[in-house]
Amino acid sequence: MIMTHIFSKFSVMGVCLLATVACTDNDDPEKEDLTMENIKKGILSGSIAAAVNLDKSSYKLTGSFIVKKGGSLTIPKGTKIEATAGGTDVYIAVLKGAKININGTADAPVVITSKDAKSGDWGGLVICGKAKTTAGSDVTAEVGGFKYGADDDADNSGKINYLVIKGTGAQINAESQYNGISFYAVGSGTSVSNIAVINGADDGVEFFGGAVDATNVYLKDNEDDSVDWTEGWRGTLTKTYITHTKDGFSTALEGDKENKNPHFKGLTAISTAGPSASSQIGLQFKQQSGATITDLWLEGYRKPIDMKDGGALRNVKIEGNNADPNATYQKAGAKIDVSSWSWVNR
Repeated sequence: MIMTHIFSKFSVMGVCLLATVACTDNDDPEKEDLTMENIKKGILSGSIAAAVNLDKSSYKLTGSFIVKKGGSLTIPKGTKIEATAGGTDVYIAVLKGAKININGTADAPVVITSKDAKSGDWGGLVICGKAKTTAGSDVTAEVGGFKYGADDDADNSGKINYLVIKGTGAQINAESQYNGISFYAVGSGTSVSNIAVINGADDGVEFFGGAVDATNVYLKDNEDDSVDWTEGWRGTLTKTYITHTKDGFSTALEGDKENKNPHFKGLTAISTAGPSASSQIGLQFKQQSGATITDLWLEGYRKPIDMKDGGALRNVKIEGNNADPNATYQKAGAKIDVSSWSWVNR
């Protein structure tokens, strides 16, 4: 979920100020020069259409930071980015034709957070790609002018490894907030592994079509859906761990609209919010959505499976069988042990 920003582009000739920055198309060279000067000072705000390599241990995110077509943002291990301003104007966006490369490690992940890491403090990370969606091509994102979607399911928006995001979900309007990470038509050429979204006011991760996969996904106390998808996402999540310790969330997992059969290989979702929680739903499928799920462990949810809008149970295959709303899904040996995922606590 994003804010409205529409950019025109024309060619710019000249010499860039930073040695690590390569000149590309840009709509306003003076503004990009200012953005680059701010990066030197450890401040992320503005837009770039160039290759930028961060080289400091910490940065302040003071507004929107947008990587436009032809640009790339590379973030080394151990980097901390703190959203010092709050609200809907504080987010990072990677547009169609741009890339983000997050090179965290298990002992030095990249962390993007607010000072207090409270839900709703800042926006989130938005990535727009060129993969297929059931909504078509050049679709306008929910809340504004970013465009996403085309016909390249193998599109590459970069690499994300060992990323921890906290305190996302700033309120956009009465019905919408940012997600921790929004994957808009992101293609399978994008590598995503070892990601954590903690304390989000909306979804942890949401997929709008596309074919991107992810491995080792940790989602804690996201207030709407921990994993959400729509518009025909057809990727695979391998080893996803979801935990709820607070009341008031919507679901651990929600699928909506057409079924392009995403896969979940190893899914553990645990709620300790207590029996008074009014919205404890494990897996929810709306309209004709579906999925194939293996090695499933659900614990502590009032309603493990919820089929809405006349959705067919046959669209959801769990351990090789049609979903059963009356079943207790705790496959022997399926519960994921995240005790070794110490990076999520950074």
